Amino acid sequence: MFSFVKDKPVWTFRWNKISRRILPFLLGIIFTLVSSSQSISSVTRTTEILWDTYGVPHIYGNSTQNAFQAFGWAQMQSHGNLLLRLYGQARGKAAEYWGEEYLDSDKWVLTMGVPKRANAWYAAQSPAFRNYLQAFATGINIYAKKHPDLIDNEVKVVLPITPEDVLSHLQRVLLFTFVVDPGRVADTTHTKSPLGSNGWAIAPKRSASGKAMLLANPHLPWGDLFLWYEAQITAPGIDAYGATLVGIPVLAIAFNNNLGWTHTVNTHDGWDTYELKLQKDGYLFDGKVRSLETTNFPLKIKQKNGSLQEQIFSVKSSIHGPVVSAKQGKTLALRVVGQNNPGVLEQWWDMASSQNLTQFQKVLQRLQLPMFTVMYADREGHIMHLFNALVPVRQQGDFAYWQNIIPGDTSKTLWTKMHLYRDLPRVIDPPSGWLQNTNDPPWTTTFPIAIKADNYPAYMAPRGPMDFRAQRSAKMLAEDKSISFAEMIAYKHSTQMELADRILDDLIPAAQKSENQLARRATEVLAKWDRKTDANSRGAVLFNSWVDNLDLNTAFSIPWNEKSPRTTPDGLADPEKAVTALVDAATKIEQIYGTLDVPWGEVFRLRYGNVDLPANGGNGEKGVFRVLTFAPTDDRHFQAVHGDSFVAAVEFSQPVKAKVLTSYGNATQPNSPHVGDQLQLFARQELRPVWRTRQEIIDHLEERTVFGSNTIF
Repeated sequence: MFSFVKDKPVWTFRWNKISRRILPFLLGIIFTLVSSSQSISSVTRTTEILWDTYGVPHIYGNSTQNAFQAFGWAQMQSHGNLLLRLYGQARGKAAEYWGEEYLDSDKWVLTMGVPKRANAWYAAQSPAFRNYLQAFATGINIYAKKHPDLIDNEVKVVLPITPEDVLSHLQRVLLFTFVVDPGRVADTTHTKSPLGSNGWAIAPKRSASGKAMLLANPHLPWGDLFLWYEAQITAPGIDAYGATLVGIPVLAIAFNNNLGWTHTVNTHDGWDTYELKLQKDGYLFDGKVRSLETTNFPLKIKQKNGSLQEQIFSVKSSIHGPVVSAKQGKTLALRVVGQNNPGVLEQWWDMASSQNLTQFQKVLQRLQLPMFTVMYADREGHIMHLFNALVPVRQQGDFAYWQNIIPGDTSKTLWTKMHLYRDLPRVIDPPSGWLQNTNDPPWTTTFPIAIKADNYPAYMAPRGPMDFRAQRSAKMLAEDKSISFAEMIAYKHSTQMELADRILDDLIPAAQKSENQLARRATEVLAKWDRKTDANSRGAVLFNSWVDNLDLNTAFSIPWNEKSPRTTPDGLADPEKAVTALVDAATKIEQIYGTLDVPWGEVFRLRYGNVDLPANGGNGEKGVFRVLTFAPTDDRHFQAVHGDSFVAAVEFSQPVKAKVLTSYGNATQPNSPHVGDQLQLFARQELRPVWRTRQEIIDHLEERTVFGSNTIF
């Protein structure tokens, strides 16, 4: 019925389905034997992890340090192979461990100085937090020692893990993936990041219950360093529930009994490429020649026969930063914010420990987090949108200017200082009673406009356009004067395509006038379509294909207008061209699927692990709030690879009401029952109830891990 696994200093208890049914009865007997008058919390004097039936670890630490250790253990149990591979990459030794395919990754990490900076960051931690990072690493190493059979041999080479590995991974994720990544550097035009999110905060005046509500809804790729890990952490001074990215030792999105926050990727420019004017053995700067500094790194590359090939990798640096390109006669150096801000993790931890808006803002004022909108709500009814970012103080230029390659021969373009907290776009308790962000600039967070672009430097954030997902988001909030908790969840799952609402009324009449019979048949399908991307929506595949044939930058007769941000763009600029594109799309769809009204979910699929289900949701650029991005798997089908990942809907009632979902499940380890086990809920557009009290967790207990020799058993 159940098994005990004793391997000092850890006990693990696992229950099957039958034993879970009688678990409350068994625990009742045990607790009675221990003390008939003691509560469950008072008899727990050790650190433990209670694993619920969705594989979510509920960590109870008898000290903060022990809670961190347990969290390291938990992440290994759920994502051990992935975690070790990510840490190996963050060291800049992945090619040495796993071969040449990781060489570019290593060069990026070494060029950015990640391992060396990790040592400096570790030394800069407060003594207490240094101990917490050591404890997290210890938890990882203890798990690996106790369960070597559960870890792939290929990744064991990374062990043991050090606190510096954790900080290297943090840098690689935040600074050198989210703030900037190699692809955008190579493009040199600051192409918009594909990473995104939805975030809502609803004040009591717009809530049916009279309680503030928060919606957390990040959209990230469904793999690699972007995977969310759901957990609850309870220790002295903290009881927080939320999620973090695998390998990060604190919660990055969270709520407690009094407040909560989420993040969205904001329109933040935290990096620049500078063109150097080379002269002699250096570069020109303010009329003088400066020398380029050179750092050599020994690189080892594992060959197919297992041998190691060694080479020297040299990185040159200017006053701006490392040289990242020397092509087409241009030498470019990269400058990135946040490299002198080692307190990110402690800030996130203290955000989760805060109990009111005053405490929360005091923590935010440290500005250790390099980017991300902060969307906030609390029990007292406050809501807040903060354009949180390390924004360089620049002497010239607007946002568009800084998206280009910047002259590197003058100190006038070299930023060295960051804006203070008080300088950042922020609104608390707007008259509208609601706030939203879907990766749009802060100026459109609510209406009437509460944050005015004219009050900030022109380089702070772009001025439009407000994309269709943001328009859809604002529309749902603005049109409902009293939003219930259930309605907020329903809105979260909205697959309505705002672009269709905007443009079909122009396309259908134009196509009906066409003499082309296929155009007319396509029009009949689009006229009956519900304008959604639900699994059974017929017409969505055709419309989606048609839009892909258009250039949306030139498709509209009325362009986006800052004075009408939620109703523009509008109208077809060239109806005849649009009908031709429709015929092309219809021809393709009919050839591939045999019918123009093929259901969306027949073509677009949810596949993860062994699960294969019809998908619902779609492209945010087309105005779908429930974001999913798909990649082709064959000539007929597409698989979700990015989009809705972790979702939390929270109402700050008494007690807090919350529902969540981690779309792809809370584990990636082979043979875990939690790989893809939440996709059925995802397909049904449902969230799970959050189990936060000990009794709720025990009622849904799958496994228990107890650390130390003192247990209640």
